[in-house]
Amino acid sequence: MEELPADGVSAPLPGRCRFYVAKKKRFCKMIVGRGKTLCGEHADGGQEGERRRIPCPLDPKHTVFEDSLAKHLKKCNSREKPKPVYYVQDINAGPQENEEPLVNEVPIADHSKVQLDLLIQRLKKAVDGITSKYEERILSHPALNDALSDPKNGDSAFKHLKQQASLLGNMNTLGLLGADRCFIEFGAGKGKLSHWMHVAMQECHNVHFLLVERSSTRFKVDGKHRSADSIFERLQVDIQHLSLRRVPFLREKKLPIVGVGKHLCGAATDLALRCLLESSGKETSEGPDQPPKKRARQDCEAEAPPTALGTADVEWEPVVSGLAVALCCHHRCEWRHYVGKEFFQERGLGAVEFAAYQRMSSWATCGLRRANNSKGHYPEEETEECEKEEAIVPNSLEEGVSAEEREHVGRLCKVLIDYGRVHFLRRHGFTSHLHHYTSRDVSLENVLLTAVPTTAAS
Repeated sequence: MEELPADGVSAPLPGRCRFYVAKKKRFCKMIVGRGKTLCGEHADGGQEGERRRIPCPLDPKHTVFEDSLAKHLKKCNSREKPKPVYYVQDINAGPQENEEPLVNEVPIADHSKVQLDLLIQRLKKAVDGITSKYEERILSHPALNDALSDPKNGDSAFKHLKQQASLLGNMNTLGLLGADRCFIEFGAGKGKLSHWMHVAMQECHNVHFLLVERSSTRFKVDGKHRSADSIFERLQVDIQHLSLRRVPFLREKKLPIVGVGKHLCGAATDLALRCLLESSGKETSEGPDQPPKKRARQDCEAEAPPTALGTADVEWEPVVSGLAVALCCHHRCEWRHYVGKEFFQERGLGAVEFAAYQRMSSWATCGLRRANNSKGHYPEEETEECEKEEAIVPNSLEEGVSAEEREHVGRLCKVLIDYGRVHFLRRHGFTSHLHHYTSRDVSLENVLLTAVPTTAAS
């Protein structure tokens, strides 16, 4: 019988763990101890576990030897670390209102047919007069021509490259790519969007990148640019707590800001919009639970280390030159963070309706995503979030409404939520639009939110 190749997929690699990781469809690649066949992480699942392993209390995604727990907690990467100077608790969270949380919120699956019909009726009335069919702007950029024609890139990589190329093409059309500015990539992940923007602007001077990501990320591409003229700086912080006016790099450079994001998930889009336009002090209204929009100089100096903020730098306010954000995961939006509350309230809608439409928005993609993924049309990472939401389609609706109508309702929910964001941007002096920046066979989440100052657009 012919032996299987030790490639880590058909058989474990030499000297590596023999535990098969079903989710990754390969064997574990961790190095094992002498005389062992399983690594420490997986030994407890076999017969080699001489010491008991338990989930880490700080992050149950990894395990630790029980007798070494105290030592591990002192160095665990998930332990609470000192807060950076730009961390301000809930500065971009939005006001905490009396109607939150919705303790008695009824799941969509528990709604009756009459209740769902009423919600859908109110939805269609709310979007009446709003353009639900966006203009298609599927563009490209020469910076990605070589990568797009490289046969070594698989289908998944090719789809991501097409989206990045169109994002850059749209930004170029809006005049957002250029010298003397700082690009802030929200939800940066590995930083690939910033990488391609850097490639596209190699001839431009004084261009810098700030990458915001709340989690620690492996295989970051921004490390490749540390010796370049452009500065790449990464902030590991939740957007909800990020005050841009306190970032030392921004205070030093004082450059105009362009906000970008590729598939900025759910509430992260609203947090990013607040971070760019509200936390800097451009809003004047303050609530008892809302962070002050315009902090006095002595307050800022009291909250931060004395050496962090100089007297002149405290009063510096970021200037936003534009933004381009690819939207996704509307089912993960939250009413408190949502920037379009005024837009909803003008249509007689509130937190209860938002909670329903936020969940119903997944009807636009779930059925299509599951059907297409069974044919291999979409990579695994694009289906995970949506699959978690498929159970929200109640039996009462499935029996009386076609899949096409449910998809249409889901799209209207997305339209309503997205136009609330457009309304917010226009209220802050920006010309904002929604476009289809890629085709649905590349990504079901194919809507791009753009904005430039109204004076620049005119």
